[in-house]
Amino acid sequence: MIDIPSFLLALGIGNVAFAVLMAGYTHGAAPSPGLRLWMWARFGMGLCQLLSWSRAYLAVPVLNGIEGAGWILTVALEIAAYCIFFGLERWQRVLLPIVALALAIVLAAGSAGAPVGYLTAIVAGVVALFTAAMAWILLRPRRRASLLQRIIGINDALFALSVAYWAVSNLASDAPLGKQAAQEMAYLAGYLLMIVNGFGFLLLCKEKDDAEMARMATTDCLTGLPNRHAFLERAEAARQAALRQRQPLALAMMDIDHFKQINDRFGHASGDEALTVFANTARATLRKHETIGRLGGEEFAMVLPNAHLQSALQAAERLRLAVRAATVITSGAPYTMTVSIGVVVLDPNEALSAALARADHALYAAKSGGRDRVEAGQPQARRA
Repeated sequence: MIDIPSFLLALGIGNVAFAVLMAGYTHGAAPSPGLRLWMWARFGMGLCQLLSWSRAYLAVPVLNGIEGAGWILTVALEIAAYCIFFGLERWQRVLLPIVALALAIVLAAGSAGAPVGYLTAIVAGVVALFTAAMAWILLRPRRRASLLQRIIGINDALFALSVAYWAVSNLASDAPLGKQAAQEMAYLAGYLLMIVNGFGFLLLCKEKDDAEMARMATTDCLTGLPNRHAFLERAEAARQAALRQRQPLALAMMDIDHFKQINDRFGHASGDEALTVFANTARATLRKHETIGRLGGEEFAMVLPNAHLQSALQAAERLRLAVRAATVITSGAPYTMTVSIGVVVLDPNEALSAALARADHALYAAKSGGRDRVEAGQPQARRA
């Protein structure tokens, strides 16, 4: 048998402590609405559990309704935190009316002096429904969930089942396990929920922050393309794969023509817009297995796995025509731009730096030949 009052006191203190720790963790950090809502949800749950513990000593009937309303509000805050964290849209339209209806029912039942068992069943049913919604958010089938998300989601589902059974046991006199056992099971699940979700949501936030930092470290902030370091890493990985699989690999260097004149004539903001338009055009033109990155300034590079020279030249020509057809919108008159491209196919065992140098020579030849054209590079020089 569990000492329910002592257990409630421990749960309440634990949830309030979690909220205080999160307040210290988030102080001075970048604002995170999801984490802030989750912190207030934990604080509210702790207060509700402390209020439930104090009911045995205060014996004030109206506290039953207040406690029930508090549970609904705090669990709703936790759902809102998950919705914000995962970027769900229009969640307010669904959640707010349900919360308002549940609050009205609980407060009305509490004011009317409804039996504690009946009021407990209503609140437990709503909490079970909300927790099941959180489990769905974490485990929904069309979204690839991380292991951490699955652990938290399964824990939410187990808690929802145990609380739902507790709600049923308060209404049914012949529940198989009995009302006391159902209550103890729900409180044990609540303890597990406090531990797993307490640390779990914080770890989810850290996981998201780490992913964002990794993205920022490998992505060009203006164009959204891989930056120089990330592109060279991907190109080297493609070279190694092509060598193992004995497949061809093409490489292209490209440059926006007369880019300095664009900046001088229209301003640097228009130059940035030209780079963005070029990047969007390239993404829309290339195939999924082809990678383009920004090496710096107006210089870009492209790697085309399993591409012979002829197919690589065709891909480069498609990109050239697409860029020529794109329009850059500025504060003045819109304008179009062109791109020069140099293409090479890597020789077996050729270093990536050597291939880039050959592609750069081909790019120079394209510019020298009049720009807005694609030029094939010379084969690698053979040693005597």
